[in-house]
Amino acid sequence: MNDEPFDIVRGSGNVFADFSHPNAEVEQLKALLAAEIIGVLDDRALTVRKAEDQTGIAAADFSRIRKVKLNRFTIDRLMTILKRLDQDVDVRVTVRPHHASGIDPRLV
Repeated sequence: MNDEPFDIVRGSGNVFADFSHPNAEVEQLKALLAAEIIGVLDDRALTVRKAEDQTGIAAADFSRIRKVKLNRFTIDRLMTILKRLDQDVDVRVTVRPHHASGIDPRLV
């Protein structure tokens, strides 16, 4: 076992932002929606073919979602897939100023 000390780093709650991905918020939301889709498929024991039969969404799309290859999907497409799986999606939006420096100018 490695006896070297290690640092514990608290994440922001968005791994994409933590790794400086462009459009981190979009990537995070797509990942959350995909996780919900995968959860529904797992709960119902649906193969990608059965999911296609029930929803009219291509089996290849479900396969991409299972593999978390989300670059071809928009947020609205993922929400549509959830709707076709008889799921309701509630969205809450919180807007706050973005400060590149990380310092809120009201505190300076």
